[in-house]
Amino acid sequence: MHRLAARLATQARPATGFVSQPEPKTIGSFARGKQLCAGNFLFAGYLVEAKDRPLWDLPMPAPAFEEALHGFAWLDDLAAVADGPARARAQAWTWDWITRFGRGRGPGWTPDLTGRRLIRWINHALFLLNGRERAEADAYFRSLGQQTIFLARRWHTARPGLPRFEALTGLIYAGLSLTGMERHVGPAANALAKECAHQIDAQGGIPTRNPEELLEVFTLLTWAAAALAEAGRSPQPAHLQAIERIAPTLRALRHSDGGLARFHGGGRGTEGRLDQALASAGVRAVPATGPSMGYIRLAAGRSTVIVDAARPPVGAASSNAHASTLAFELTSGRRPLVVNCGSGAGFGPDWHRAGRATPSHSTLGIEGFSSARLGTDGLVLKGGRRLLGDAPGEVRVDLEHGEDGIRLIAGHDGYAPTHGMTHVRELLLDTSGRVLRGEDTLGALTSAHRRRFDVLMDRTGLQGIPFDIRFHLHPDVDAALDMGGTAVSMALKSGEIWVFRHDGTGALRLEPSVYLERGRLKPRATRQIVLSARVMDYACQIGWTLAKAQDTPAAIRDLERDDTTHF
Repeated sequence: MHRLAARLATQARPATGFVSQPEPKTIGSFARGKQLCAGNFLFAGYLVEAKDRPLWDLPMPAPAFEEALHGFAWLDDLAAVADGPARARAQAWTWDWITRFGRGRGPGWTPDLTGRRLIRWINHALFLLNGRERAEADAYFRSLGQQTIFLARRWHTARPGLPRFEALTGLIYAGLSLTGMERHVGPAANALAKECAHQIDAQGGIPTRNPEELLEVFTLLTWAAAALAEAGRSPQPAHLQAIERIAPTLRALRHSDGGLARFHGGGRGTEGRLDQALASAGVRAVPATGPSMGYIRLAAGRSTVIVDAARPPVGAASSNAHASTLAFELTSGRRPLVVNCGSGAGFGPDWHRAGRATPSHSTLGIEGFSSARLGTDGLVLKGGRRLLGDAPGEVRVDLEHGEDGIRLIAGHDGYAPTHGMTHVRELLLDTSGRVLRGEDTLGALTSAHRRRFDVLMDRTGLQGIPFDIRFHLHPDVDAALDMGGTAVSMALKSGEIWVFRHDGTGALRLEPSVYLERGRLKPRATRQIVLSARVMDYACQIGWTLAKAQDTPAAIRDLERDDTTHF
């Protein structure tokens, strides 16, 4: 149906020019733009090196790579360079797309990719049209009009969530900007308001619980609101209210270094994107003190701790969800210390699956099991992407602000069906932000759970239930065993020294780990602290601390520059 609608749209009356243009909001990467000019095409975790080969003749290593090309987000990066060679490539690749795919062919004719493409073509129109002949400009506007007509007919088939927000924002952009397309603005604005009411909950969250996806949705909503306002139209109340609900949630999911917490398929976000989006929204909001999209933020001094304190997404929203309940991340100043491995989707299906499992997160996991299981009961989508099943049925949270700091006590029953065990985690961040105290308990809390535990103990010959508590470290952290193997010292690039200690209940070791970061060719090697023990009775409790060394000053001038090169 997309293909049919696309071909019909190419027979419709096209736009002939701009009525007005929204002020460009998209910001690209100068470094990525230079890489494109050099013939290095890095998309969806795949690198294709082809200096003199036309963009659309590249070998396509995966559907996600090809979709990234058809979405035209790379125009932002070439526009960030904005020199002659960058403009020449942007123009050649755009008009080549019109020639090859403008009649409704190719994989780019889906509502979300079309919306993404329209936004970039309109944002960078001056960059693209500079020096072009009248016939080329006519072809450009004709294609814009045809894509708008396609989008008006097919936006409703986009998946709810980010894909539909992309489609509707692109339709609003095009309707406001192009001659003869104004009739699409009203219906698109109405539909966008309805999506805001249905998809953005009272906490300012979305069903996938993906912080980076929430940022993308928020950015699109602010762009659409600004474009409507600049054209003299008022965004609908539901649209503006969604922006107001999301802003404090994003602030709560923001670490002290400006990056987002990495949960449920999301990354840290493009450098500066979060700050720009919050500033553009003009919403004066402080981080929520309670749960925000199911996350709890503890902040004091230079430290932030963000904890996944809710059930993972369910149903169709769980196609990228992780078994990360009660996992946390810790950032000190500009330096991440404890992280989760992240989404491995850009590195192939095996890494994607591994990144979703509990051992890839900084939390407790029973050996060989995750707190939620992937692909159970036939929960597999087209393309092999697995939904999350057998998730914790209940997650309890208690948050207290006291004189000694911020205390969180949370528990989940994700291991109750398999082992009769409940995981309870207590975290206390002191008022200075220099000490994070933790206590993890794995116990059988009810008589039914104890019977289940007794059965397992009999099956294992009274060997107990083995479990690990993992603390994945950022690749920039220099970690080493200390104090005769009873502690771990961690040096940050800022000069801060953190020390990990435990109460001796478990066995401590340092093991290899990975940091799965979008925009790199392969996972980055790093390390993880692992505390291992066995549940031999109805409960086992382990205490630990993460604390700055005493000689680490309260304030540090962190002047070390980050390496922005991804190759």
